[in-house]
Amino acid sequence: MWIYEKKLQYPVKIKNPNPALAKMILTQLGGPDGELGASMRYLNQRYTMPNRDVAGILTDIGTEYIKLSKKIRYPEG
Repeated sequence: MWIYEKKLQYPVKIKNPNPALAKMILTQLGGPDGELGASMRYLNQRYTMPNRDVAGILTDIGTEYIKLSKKIRYPEG
């Protein structure tokens, strides 16, 4: 059995909310042309590649997009 607690891991206090910036960040992450969508497209295309070298390159590109999306979410780390 588990207990669900709706609590953040780190407390967040927003002094000056900026809805325009928040919308841009969300669009970059999860929009149709966002980083996560691009990474999934590259990672899915690798399965249809007959050449294993090209499939390896698509895997590298897809994982780089995932790393970039982490930098967008956590810019300090």
